[in-house]
Amino acid sequence: QVQLVVSGGGLVQAGGSLRLSCAASGSIFSVNDMGWYRQAPGKQRELVATITSGSRTNYADSVKGRFTISRDSAKNTVYLQMDGLKPEDTAVYYCNAAIRTIGAPIFYDYWGQGTQVTVSS
Repeated sequence: QVQLVVSGGGLVQAGGSLRLSCAASGSIFSVNDMGWYRQAPGKQRELVATITSGSRTNYADSVKGRFTISRDSAKNTVYLQMDGLKPEDTAVYYCNAAIRTIGAPIFYDYWGQGTQVTVSS
């Protein structure tokens, strides 16, 4: 069993900052890529940022220069520092991780619960 627990999120004014955390726990053998996705009302879920086990990062164009993804591999935790928030960043944010559990031959995708981020203008 694997759980991804998300913390952070909330309501902030435009220009403000928030930090999201996502900690993976359970029968984990190895964690590969980790990332953040978001889904705004009436829209499809979209990639925000990803980070590999080697800490290579990838960002959606809409958040480049404002958001920073990082990870603490010893804690199986991924973070998303969000600065310069805009109303269009309002969405439910989800974390994702490719995890190989103990005894499993391959990696599977796991998702954390969503957390609401609301940016007021």
